[in-house]
Formats: sequence, C-alpha cells, structure tokens
Amino acid sequence: MPDYAYVARDMSGHRKVGVLTANNQRDVLTQLDSLALMPVEIKVAQDSSSIRTKRVGGQVMANTYNQLAALLRSGVPLLRALTVVSSQASKPALKAVLEDVKLRVEDGEPLPNVMARYPRVFNDMAVNMVRAGTEGGFLEDALERIAAFTEQQEDMKGRAAGALAYPIFLACVGTAVVSVLVIFFVPKFEPLFKSLRDKGELPAATDLLLGFSAFLQSYWMVIIGAIVVGIVSLISFLRSDNGKYWLDWMKIKMPMFGNIFLSLAVARFCRVLGTLLENGVPILRSLDISRMAAGNRILSASIEKASENITAGEKLAAPLAASGHFPNQVVEMISVAEESNSLDTVMVQISDSLERTTFRRMDIMVRLLEPLMLLIMAGIVFFIVLALMVPLLSSAGTV
Repeated sequence: MPDYAYVARDMSGHRKVGVLTANNQRDVLTQLDSLALMPVEIKVAQDSSSIRTKRVGGQVMANTYNQLAALLRSGVPLLRALTVVSSQASKPALKAVLEDVKLRVEDGEPLPNVMARYPRVFNDMAVNMVRAGTEGGFLEDALERIAAFTEQQEDMKGRAAGALAYPIFLACVGTAVVSVLVIFFVPKFEPLFKSLRDKGELPAATDLLLGFSAFLQSYWMVIIGAIVVGIVSLISFLRSDNGKYWLDWMKIKMPMFGNIFLSLAVARFCRVLGTLLENGVPILRSLDISRMAAGNRILSASIEKASENITAGEKLAAPLAASGHFPNQVVEMISVAEESNSLDTVMVQISDSLERTTFRRMDIMVRLLEPLMLLIMAGIVFFIVLALMVPLLSSAGTV
C-alpha cells in the first residue's frame, strides 16, 4: 500500500503533518476522521521508485498543460493524451516523467497522485487543481487555468529580470573599471609623489588612494579568498531555514525595493488563491497552497495565522489586516468579496491590479537607478583623477 503525506488541523485549529499508509485517499480520510483531524491536503509521499528529475522550466510546463487540455477537450482519452504529450516533450527529463505518469495512470493510480510524486515538475498548485478538476469533472478547464497562471508567472519573472539586467550590467562594468584604475593605473604615480610624501605635503585624498591601491596589490589573494569564503558562507546560510527567513525579511524591509517585493508576493498569493477557489478547491487547502506560492516566509506565516481564524469560523480580511503586510485597499476588497461571496473572482482582480501598479513602480525605480549608478561611477572616477591631479598641479605651480 502507498504512503500518503497529509496536512491537517485538529479540533483546536492547530496544524498537523504526518504520513499514513492506506489503499487510497478515502482510507486516509477515514483514518484522519478517527484521529479527529480535519484534512487540508493529502498527497502521495515521495518514495524511492520516483524518478530523480531536474526542474523543468515554467514555459515548458505551460505548453505541456495547454497541449494536454486541448487533447482532452477534443475527446482524446487521458491515456492516449498522455502518450501524445510525452512523445512531443522537448525535455528528456519531462519526457521520462510523462511516460511514468502514463504507466502509473494505466495501472489505476489517480492522475493527481502520480503528479505529486514529482514536485520538481508539478508544483502543489498544479497537483491540487488537477485533483479538484478530476473530482469535479472539469479537468480540461483546470489544466488551462494552470497553463495560464504558469505563463503569467513566467512573464512576470522575465519582466523583472529584464528591468534589472542593465543596472546589474552597469554595476559590473563600473566595478571592473574602478578596479583596473586602482590596481594598475594609480601605482604608476607612486614615484612622482614620494618627495611630497616625505615633505608631508601630499594631500590626504591622494595618500588614501595610494594606500588603498598598495593594500589591494599586497593582499589581493587574501581579499579574493575572503570574498569566496564570504559568498560560500552566505549561500550556505541562505539555504538554512533561518537564512531563508532572514532573506525574506530583508526583501520586504530593504529601502526602495521592499514594497515592490512585498507587493509581488501578495499578488502571487492572491492569484493562486483565486485560481484555486475558482476550480473548487476548499478554502483551507487553497490558503495552505497559496501561502507557500507567495514565495515569502514572512507573508506565509501571516496567512497561516489567518487560516486559523477561518477554521474558527471568522473572516479572512481581519487577520490579514492585522499582519500589516497587506495594503489597506487589498484588505477592503477582500472584506467586500467575502460579504458578496465573490472571493475567487476578486482575488484574481486584486492580483492584476497589484501587478500593474508594481511594474509601473519598478519601471520608475529602474529608470532612477540607472542615472544614479552612472553618477556613482562618475563620482568615483572623478575622485581618483582629482586625487592624482591635485598634487601634480601643485608641484607644477611650485616649480
């Protein structure tokens, strides 16, 4: 019998996680009921028979979902549709997964349970939406919604990366130019300034620049080693739970870009929650999935507290407002949506509005960042040139 990983809540609303062995999900529900637990999520636990796969790109997965939805909508049986899609898969890893999915479904295992075996290919949102679509008889619609959401997320990532590409390029080029000037150009002036230094007439800026250049020349290996060790230590720290929590905190607290990161996280949460609710996924399970999809642990913790209020029969808007991470406008729209029983539609509208506003703000910030970085680079180069030219002009005037 397969093992099923579950997320549930007890009578007090506390979150419980565990693994049960059962013939199917119905048996798992029976066991959870005997334990006085309310199921939030049930999925097949990972086992050693699962294929070790690489992560598949979002756009590739969006195309796969669209192809499968089109085949099913045309009346092609599921097994035949999986065979066609796997034969057309462009990535070997995806092809292997789809072939295994087809074989397991052919053996009688439900499609969402098989998908849950490959979290690096099918995320929780896709698995739960497929499960809802399978149980509710709207699998084609569920697959199309997954594809649309995945494409939208990939477009958002691409726009963010494109907006930051030029400022990052400027930073790299500026660092390289300044390093070459300080390490190779500045030392050539050392003999010219020796007499001024002996007399105590060397300007402080020039003395500082020459000292910094000499330090880089003498200890460049130590500096590079320290940078490498620092990067490795930072990466190791960021991979830990404390490091991930700290990074998420920094993202929403940093100057200038903190509000952008927070708004994008809120938009992701709203879009996933609205999409899941539209596909018939229960509110508690939808909240549990969407809070992880937000991509920020600080925000996720606030949403988890809000879901506890839902378990107690309260509204969603009040605890979200109390967290301080949701804009007042968003909270008010959620409150009105709860009253009118239109939370699924309104959450997607909130996401659209937040993304439009955030990308406009991001465009403005990037446009301001580019001239700011150019001014910083020009200021550093001007300081270097001025520090070298002032003693030269002073010596020429004295002569």
